[in-house]
Amino acid sequence: MKLWSKDNTDTSKQVEKFTVGKDKEFDLLLAPFDVLGSMAHAKMLASVGLLTNDEAASIVDELKNIHQLTQSSELTIEDSVEDIHSQVELLLTQKLGDTGKKIHSARSRNDQVLVDVKLFLRNEIETLVREVQPFFHLLLEQSEKYKQHLFPGYTHLQLAMPSSFGLWFGAYAESLVDDMITLKAAYEVVNKNPLGSAAGYGSSFPINRTLTTQLLGFADLNYNVVYAQMGRGKAERITAMALANLADTLSRLSMDACLYLNQNFDFVSFPSELTTGSSIMPHKKNPDVFELIRSHCNRLKALPNEIMLMTSNLPSGYHRDLQLLKEHLFPAFQTLKDCLSMASLMLSNISIKENILLDEKYKYLFSVEEVNKLVLQGVPFRDAYKQVGMAIEEGKFNHTTDVNHTHEGSIGNLCNDKIQGMMQQTLDQFGFEKVHAAIDQLLKK
Repeated sequence: MKLWSKDNTDTSKQVEKFTVGKDKEFDLLLAPFDVLGSMAHAKMLASVGLLTNDEAASIVDELKNIHQLTQSSELTIEDSVEDIHSQVELLLTQKLGDTGKKIHSARSRNDQVLVDVKLFLRNEIETLVREVQPFFHLLLEQSEKYKQHLFPGYTHLQLAMPSSFGLWFGAYAESLVDDMITLKAAYEVVNKNPLGSAAGYGSSFPINRTLTTQLLGFADLNYNVVYAQMGRGKAERITAMALANLADTLSRLSMDACLYLNQNFDFVSFPSELTTGSSIMPHKKNPDVFELIRSHCNRLKALPNEIMLMTSNLPSGYHRDLQLLKEHLFPAFQTLKDCLSMASLMLSNISIKENILLDEKYKYLFSVEEVNKLVLQGVPFRDAYKQVGMAIEEGKFNHTTDVNHTHEGSIGNLCNDKIQGMMQQTLDQFGFEKVHAAIDQLLKK
């Protein structure tokens, strides 16, 4: 079944196989959202007289039955059917006859895809946000637990100044706050209703786009119908950038963990069951989990560029190029959720070595502390810097391992409560409750 078919002409099987590609596989992910969009559309058609109330009620009731199929993975796309939109319309027509055929009035498959993708992305962003939260809390908990455990800080991978595991865990927690802010920005772009833009130029029917916006829980409309169509690709690219930011945080954390587990650093350890061994070296405890998180996330960091290039030089209007975006973007959500889950498992079971900085090889970490002590005694900074530098050169450097950092965000004042507050403020701005209320009302028996 092809929604665009007008006669008995069949598309070449070779062309059909190439143009459909993997689309059916990813269309099944869109199935529940296609049904929701159709429910809202049917209610709107009744409100403007394009369906009777009885017709709309029968369509909505049957769509609710189809929605239940999507929740139990019982819905499939038949071999003879082109896509999920055709499959849903076919099921309606088989059940309701001519009434089912009326569902496509005042819309195009283009705006069906648009609304399906936006509803899918909106749902996936929310799911990802909820996956990030426990990982964020774990980082803060570990930051507080290990705030007294000092270890070397590096610049250029050279010894720099004292750091602490409190700072290290807390740094990645705060990084997640900014990642959440970019996810919120993506959510705002995604949470606008394109339904009613039809093929990208609107409709001569007197449709009510504000009503479908309310029924689907969108925050607002994509008002201009041409831009609504142009927004496909842009919404995916902005979402991909937000995912890439989160991936970058996980990748960098993973690189740190790989270094710190290395015997030459020897700052942390993990239970044997969470590491892997070697086929010939019996001493090995390899950080394979972190290495794979790093690789998965580095690949995700390329995703915005992939989407940018796939949509380059496209004029306004719909183009089949956009179909391929799904198979690049959609799996990224599950990959990130898997990486978050594994990072949580590892960091929940981390062991931190104590008294690391008592080792003689780390003594120069305290050179800045000694400079600052002289400055506090009234020595100009540049003179203090030279004095300590000369002592190091002459092998006369003396130090203590006392660290007294008190300013905001330092070793002695982590400000984890402030970081928690920033995260909560960001979470409160998503407004998931409004979406849930609208969808619950739409599906209400």
